[in-house]
Amino acid sequence: MKIFVRERRRSGKGEKKPRYRVVGVQGSDLKLYAKRVRKCELDEIVKHTGADVVLLERDGKGDASGR
Repeated sequence: MKIFVRERRRSGKGEKKPRYRVVGVQGSDLKLYAKRVRKCELDEIVKHTGADVVLLERDGKGDASGR
C-alpha cells in the first residue's frame, strides 16, 4: 500500500499546523477522512498498516494567490 502526500506550502517546521496533505492512497481499503495530517499521525498510520509514504515534490509553479 502507498500513501501519497505533499508538504503544505503555508506550514513550516515548528508551527502547530498539520504539515502534509494527503493526495491519494493506493492498494488498500484504508479510508482517510482528514485532508491534512501531521507527521506523527502519518508515522502512526504507517506503523499500523505497513504502508509506504510517497512524498510528492512541488514544481514551484503554484497559484500566485496562495491557494
